[in-house]
Amino acid sequence: METITTTPYADQKPGTSGLRKKVPHFQQPHYLANFVQAIFDTLEDLEGQTLVVGGDGRHFNDAAIQTILKMAAANGVGRVLVGQGGLLSTPAASGVIRGRKALGGIVLSASHNPGGPEGDFGIKYNIANGGPAPETLTSKIHARTQVIDAYRIVHADDLDLGILGSATLGPMTVEVIDPVADYANLMAQLFDFERIRALVAGGFRMRFDAMHAVTGPYATAILEQTLGFPPGTVVNATPRADFGGHHPDPNLVHAKDLYELMLSADAPDFGAASDGDGDRNLILGKGVFVTPSDSLAILAANAHLAPGYADGIKGVARSMPTSAAADRVAAKLGVPCYVTPTGWKFFGNLLDADRVTICGEESAGTGSNHVREKDGLWAVLLWLNVLAARRQSVREIVHDHWRTYGRNYYTRHDYEAIDAEVAEQLMFDMRADLGTLAGQRYGAFEIAAADDFTYHDPVDWTTAAKQGVRLRFADGSRIVYRLSGTGTEGATLRLYIDRFEPDPARQHEETQAALADLVAIADHVAGIRARTGRSSPDVVT
Repeated sequence: METITTTPYADQKPGTSGLRKKVPHFQQPHYLANFVQAIFDTLEDLEGQTLVVGGDGRHFNDAAIQTILKMAAANGVGRVLVGQGGLLSTPAASGVIRGRKALGGIVLSASHNPGGPEGDFGIKYNIANGGPAPETLTSKIHARTQVIDAYRIVHADDLDLGILGSATLGPMTVEVIDPVADYANLMAQLFDFERIRALVAGGFRMRFDAMHAVTGPYATAILEQTLGFPPGTVVNATPRADFGGHHPDPNLVHAKDLYELMLSADAPDFGAASDGDGDRNLILGKGVFVTPSDSLAILAANAHLAPGYADGIKGVARSMPTSAAADRVAAKLGVPCYVTPTGWKFFGNLLDADRVTICGEESAGTGSNHVREKDGLWAVLLWLNVLAARRQSVREIVHDHWRTYGRNYYTRHDYEAIDAEVAEQLMFDMRADLGTLAGQRYGAFEIAAADDFTYHDPVDWTTAAKQGVRLRFADGSRIVYRLSGTGTEGATLRLYIDRFEPDPARQHEETQAALADLVAIADHVAGIRARTGRSSPDVVT
C-alpha cells in the first residue's frame, strides 16, 4: 500500500447526480483518486465492509474501476462486488446493494449524457438503501475534497473483470458478478412473466432501443431470452464506450429512428428505449408517444395488475415539474401524492418510510420501491404487464385514461449549454419579480400565483429551497422554469408547460398547438429568446 501526496481540486462538489465532468477533466492527475478518497474518508466503519462498484461502460469506466478497486483495498474494504466487464446499470447497482446488504456502492455514470473520449463521465456514492447519498453526506464528501492532502492505493496488476468469480487484491476480495442475474430475478418476482409470454406468443411485437448503452444485455436477457420476443427485438444492444457515437437520451430527438418506426405503417405494437445507465425510459405505441408524466399516472393507476403490486400502492410521488396527472390517480385511489424537487434522492425518504410505492419524474424517470433509483427497464416491463392484462393497445389505454382522469397537455423545452451567467441572471430576475406577477393577464390566461418552490421533507423535516419558479394560472395551467444540474457544459434551462383538459371532446389536439399560447407567455415573461439569443429550444419533449 502507498500513500500518495496530493492537492485539492476546487471543483469537486457533487450535485444531485454525483460529480460530472468531461472525461479529460477526470483524467487529470489524481482527480478521480482525490474524489474517491474523499468518499472513503467520509464513510464510517468502512473496515471489512462490502461495497458494490459498476458503471454504464462509457469511456474511462474500465480504468476508473481499476483505480477504485485498488484504493478500496488500501482503505480497508473487505469485499467489492463488481459487475462483469465493469458493467452495472444504475437500478441494478441499487438492487445489488440492497439484495446483498452492502454498505453502499460507487456508481460510474453520466446517465443520459454523451460518451466517448471527449464526452461526459460521472461518479456518485449510493448508500445502504441503494439510493443516492443524501445532501448531508455529499456535503461532507465535498468538504473533504477541499482539504485532502493524500490518498491510499495498493500497487497491483489490473484485475480481469471479464471473468466471473473471486480474486484477491491485497487483503480484499473482489467478486465479479453477473450484472444481469440479480436484476432479472427481481423483475421475475414483480411481474407476470407467464402472462407476458402468452401475449408475445399471440403475435404481439415490440422494439426496444438500448442505444448502445448498458441496458442492452438486460433487455436481451429478459425480453428475448426469457419472455420470448424474437431475436432482433432489442436493437443497438451492445454497450459501447461512445454509445455508438449517439446521444443516449431516450427522447423523441435522440431516439428518432424508434419514433419514426412507431409512426410508420409497419409499426410494432409497442416501442421503448432506455438511456446510458438504464434509469430512464421512452414509451411509444403505434402512432402515439406517452409522455413521462402520463406514463407515471397510467402505471400508478394500473400497478395492481402486476403481482408485485397486487395489494395496491401506498402512495405516489412526483417531481414538481412533472404534470399533475398522477395527483388525480392518487386521489381516486385514496392514497397520498407527494410533490418533491427534481432528483431521485428526494424520493428515498418517502420510499424508506413506506409512504409511497410508485415514483416518477417528467424527465423520463419512473420507478418503485423495488430499488432506490429510477428504473427504465422496470417501467417497460410494467407496461408490458399492463398490456398483457388489459389486452388493449397503448393508444386505447392512454385515451381511456384521459377519459377517466382528464388530460394534461404537457411539454418540456430545453435550452442546452447556454451561458451560465445568463441563465443564472434570468432565474435571479424571475425570483425578484415574483411579487409583481400574480394578477397579470395574458389573453385568456391570468396568473393566479407565482412562487419559487420550496420542499419540506415530511420524513426528516429537511428543507430544499429554490427548486424552480412556478407560475400558476387561474384555470390550473402551470409554467415552470428551472436550471438543470445534469450537464457538464454551460447551463440547461428547462421550461415546463402544463394545461389540464377535462373535456374528452378536446383531448386530441396536437400538444404543441394546444400549448402554443402558454409557450409564448413563458418566453415573454422571462425573456428567454432575448436573453439567450436562441430562436428555439434545443430539445422539445
